[in-house]
Amino acid sequence: QVRLVESGGGLVQAGGSLRLSCEAAGLTISAYAMGWFRQAPGKEREFVAGISWGGTTTYDKDSVKGRFTVSRDNAKTTVYLQMNSLKPEDTAIYYCTIGRALVEITGGSSEYWGQGTQVTVSS
Repeated sequence: QVRLVESGGGLVQAGGSLRLSCEAAGLTISAYAMGWFRQAPGKEREFVAGISWGGTTTYDKDSVKGRFTVSRDNAKTTVYLQMNSLKPEDTAIYYCTIGRALVEITGGSSEYWGQGTQVTVSS
């Protein structure tokens, strides 16, 4: 059974940093792409960042590029999202996802999702 568990969310002031982690269980993540989505209150879930099995990364163009960095540690079956220069508009629940290919991640079509971790950025 595939399980994804996010951690690292919390309350931070604008301009601060957080690092989210997502640990996967039930499969060998080295063969999979992984990524992050977020959902703010009253809004649809949106793609944030993804990383292929080979380490290729992609980000949402406008909102997070240059501030967020996605990385992975296959030995720890974990994907990370380093978030710097946080803004109040980054406030959302952040979800981890895993899929066979990066296109599956960016399209949000994977069947595997974590339960989410809350990130709140105060102004």
